[in-house]
This record gives sequence, C-alpha cells and structure tokens, in this order.
Amino acid sequence: MDTRTSPARARIARLREVMHAKGVDAVLVPSSDPHLSEYLPGRWQGRQHFSGFTGSMATLAVTTDQAALFADSRYWAQAESELRGSGIALVKIPTGAAVHHLDWLAAEVPRGGVVAVDGDVLGLAASQQLRGRLAAAGIALKTDTDVLDPAWDDRAALPRARVYEHAAPHAPLPRAAKLAQVRAAMAALGATHHFVSTVDDIAWITNLRGADVDYNPVFLAHLLIAADSATLFVGAGKIDAALQAALAADGVALADYTGAGAALAALPREAVLLVDPRRITLGFREQVAEGVRVIESMNPSTLAKSRKTAEELAFVREAMAQDGAAMCAFYAWFDQATAPHRPFGPVTEITIDEKLSGERRKRPGFIGLSFPVIAGWNANGAMPHYRATPESHATLSGDGLLLIDSGGQYLGGTTDITRVWPVGNITAQQRQDYTRVLQGTLALSQARFPRGTLSPMLDALARAPLWAARLDYGHGTGHGVGYFLNVHEGPQSISKAMTEAAHAMEPGMITSIEPGLYRPGQWGIRIENLVANVAIGATEFGDFLEFETLTLCPIDTRCIEPGMLSATDVAWLNAYHATVRERLLPLVEGDARAWLIARTEPYAG
Repeated sequence: MDTRTSPARARIARLREVMHAKGVDAVLVPSSDPHLSEYLPGRWQGRQHFSGFTGSMATLAVTTDQAALFADSRYWAQAESELRGSGIALVKIPTGAAVHHLDWLAAEVPRGGVVAVDGDVLGLAASQQLRGRLAAAGIALKTDTDVLDPAWDDRAALPRARVYEHAAPHAPLPRAAKLAQVRAAMAALGATHHFVSTVDDIAWITNLRGADVDYNPVFLAHLLIAADSATLFVGAGKIDAALQAALAADGVALADYTGAGAALAALPREAVLLVDPRRITLGFREQVAEGVRVIESMNPSTLAKSRKTAEELAFVREAMAQDGAAMCAFYAWFDQATAPHRPFGPVTEITIDEKLSGERRKRPGFIGLSFPVIAGWNANGAMPHYRATPESHATLSGDGLLLIDSGGQYLGGTTDITRVWPVGNITAQQRQDYTRVLQGTLALSQARFPRGTLSPMLDALARAPLWAARLDYGHGTGHGVGYFLNVHEGPQSISKAMTEAAHAMEPGMITSIEPGLYRPGQWGIRIENLVANVAIGATEFGDFLEFETLTLCPIDTRCIEPGMLSATDVAWLNAYHATVRERLLPLVEGDARAWLIARTEPYAG
C-alpha cells in the first residue's frame, strides 16, 4: 500500500482538521455505540472507519501528531497487517479490559489540553476512569460533541430492519412475567424506574428479536420501566400494528428511538432510577432529571437471562443436535474434499465458510450465523479472530491443521463450536500441542465446583496442562452464551481476570470452554464446547455444580499424541463420543452418517 494514499491516513487527517476547528487536542474512539454493544451497526463503526482495523474490539486514540490503536493478543497479527501504511501505531495490551490508552493520553496530551469522546457511546463506568486519569494529568474531558460526525462523509444511517416476536414455545416465559420479575428486583432495590439500553437485555425482557446488528438477533432500542408501565424507544415503522397491540396488552408503549434522553430528563423529582453503570452511557446518565435519586446496580435482566430455564435448556439441546448434524454433513464433505487427489478441486478458507454455512441453513429453526466463520489454515489459525476475505485467504495445500470456529442462531438457542482437523500428515509437535489443549478442555469439562465459584479458579483448570509445559494463551477460557441472543453474554465468564461475586457461576448458565495454543506464523489450536451449569446437590460444604456438555460434534482423535491422555480423560472422551453418536444418528444419513460413525469410534488411548 502506498502510505501517502492510505484511506486511514486520509481519514485521520480529516479528523484532525475537525479537531483543530473545535479546539480539541485528542480524540478517543472506543468500539462502542449508545447501547455499549460488542457488534456494532455501521453508524457506530467509527474506530474501524478511521483506523482501517476490522477486529471487533480495540480503542483508537488520535492526537494532533500521533495515533495509536490499543488491541489485545487476539488481534495483534491482524492489526499489524491492517494498520500497515496508516501511520497508526499498534499498542499491544494484555486483555480487552486493559486501560493503557488512559496512560497514553495522559502522556501525549499537554497539561491544559482537551480530550474529546462522544459521551453517547462512552460507558458510564469507563467515563469515571477516564475522567479521573485525565484530571490527574491536568487534562479536560469533553463529552458533549461527536467529533467524528463532521469528519465522516459517508456515515451510515440507523438500521431499519423489522422487529418480530420470539414466540412460544421457544420463548417459554411470557413478556408480562419477565416484566414482573424485573419490577420485583426494582422494588427490592427501592427503585421506581429502571432504564435499560443494552439491546440483549431489552430483547430478553420484551420477547422481541430483530436484525439491526450482524449475527445477534437484536434491535436498537431503549426501555424505561416503571412500576405499572413501560416505554420502548424504537425506530419508527420497525414494529407493525399487530405487534404494537400485543405489547400494549402487556403495558408496553412505543416511543421514538430518539426520545429516550428526553424521557429521562422528564422523570419526576420523587423518582428513584435504577441504572447499570456498566451498561449505560455517560450521555444518558447526564440527561437524568436533576433531583432524581439514582441507584447504580447490575440490570436485573442481565443475571436473569443468563440463567436458562429447564424449558429453554431443552430447546438448546435440540438446537445443538441440529447444529451437530450440520457439522457432520460439512465434515463428511471436507474429508472427501481434502483427500490427496482433491476430487472437488482446490479447497480454500472461503470455500469452507460457504459450505459450512450452507449446511447450517438447511437445519430446522436456523435463523443465521452467530458470528463470522473463522476458518484458519496453518498460520492463519494462530490468529484467534482471523477471518478470511475474498481479497485475502489461504488455499489448503500440503500438510497442516485447519481451525474452524463457527456457530449458529436457532429459534431455540445459540451455538458456538471450535474444532481442529488434520490435513495430510501432521508433526509430533502439532500432536503434542493439540493434546495439551484437549487436556485443558477435558479437565474443565469434568470439574465439579461450589456454586458461586469465581472464574479464575476454573480458568486455572484449563490452563494447567499448558502451564506444565510452559505454554499459555492470551484470551479467556470461556464466555457466557445467550438463548437465541448474543453469542457473548454476561455476566459470567471463565478467565484469569478477577471478577465480582455477581459474575460467579450459577445454575442454568451456558458458558464456553475453549482453551487454545497459538504459534504465530505456524498454527493455532482451540477446542471449544458449550456447557451448562447443572446443580448436583448440596453437602455440608455447600451447593455444588457440574458442567453438562451441550455441543454435539466429534473431537478429532487423529491429532492426539498417543499416551498423553489419562485413562480418566480417555473414558470421558469415549463417553462423549457415544452420546454424540446416539444423539445425531437419527438426524443424518449417507456420507454424514458414515462420517459420524467413523469419528465416534472409541479411542484406545
């Protein structure tokens, strides 16, 4: 790329012109929108637009003469490639939650300077950290202006997709019951009103779904809940008359999407408003009417939706079976397609994406993908969030490992699975790496633990086999997963990071188990299943949980280094494969059936 004509370089130059006109010394561009979403509508893809970096998480900071992108290890290789020629420096941070950009701004902006960030997309909790660090350095924070807008000529409009009902039987708990549940939590905290901006919380509370955000069946809206009424702020024309009437019957009125701030400003002085500081922006917090008492606590719906009901888990198991059947059909084709004589011609990472997604589309209840397919051949698999594009992708040739991370959205659940498959001959080093990752997956899958256990204790179980060989991985071990909602869902996770008690494991939660190992420029390995927390009874030492593995797809045994797995691990793996075979055989036929039987044969160890 000619660095003089880099699109990012030109866009940063335009941004600096606006900064100069507004008297701003630096601009902070988070990967965020007014709902603090992970996956953003085009209108709020400012970090991607101005930097050229397409990963889902990073922070961009721009001063009058410097620019830096802050990204964690999942994105380092991708960022180095996409930032080339842009004049933007990559700052490598340990985790996505790291705040190195605060120190960078304090060092790069002169005392008495001004940093601008759009308060409408800046989280309240994040704003408190930012304001405190800048104030200590004598730097002012300006949050009432969107500096990006005048520098962004082709900025996208708001999405216009229709909203639809997630109906029974797949939504077993009625909307009125969910509203009652939230109101009971409000009353317990002493709140008369509750403002919700996170789109997955809103979708869960209202039993509505949409298509405003890629891969997650959600829609842009805000929700203000009172003791006996609720107002949904949503774009005009997105909800038809019949659905509007159904909402009204449950006490939910509609208002224009842009009116949420004004509604907060109009709250009566005697109101007590509940907001979640991690799930509301500074902009909305500052619009709350003066005199209104504000309670800061986690959205009640965030914990409630993470704990799937027995009825929901039954539908999740059905979705996992359909997803597993799609995987069998795809992998039967894949094994044939990658045979030494390549009977179907060249196989590329793009081909894999198309074929796997095509098999999922054939399954009952399938709505869409839950995230972009990650198909990484050899070195590309070493980038945890790699994505092939028509302009840049690999053709499978020679020997190596293929990592495939993919998932689907079904009416009865959300799936996310990673498998690694050998092509041709693989090395002893690759088999050892694969087996250590598998040991981590199996160790955590077999764990029993007290209810309320914090994630670092569980995370260590998956890392221990890798740590024993002085190996590690940079991402978390597991993330929560929604019920036909976001593929990444809180509050729970499994990671090294210290968490709050409210983030601990509870019955009904669905979480991924996905340890990995990445050798840059060579290969990557990750083995991922989704699991549900299941209560196994109480003793004098407390209530205990274990994991039910929900994902149904064989784990390739050809990559295992003989003798490395314990007898206990071999027994678990064979029992899992017996379950996979039993559950999927009624759903597959022909080549897919033959492949399933072959890949679930007992492993001798």
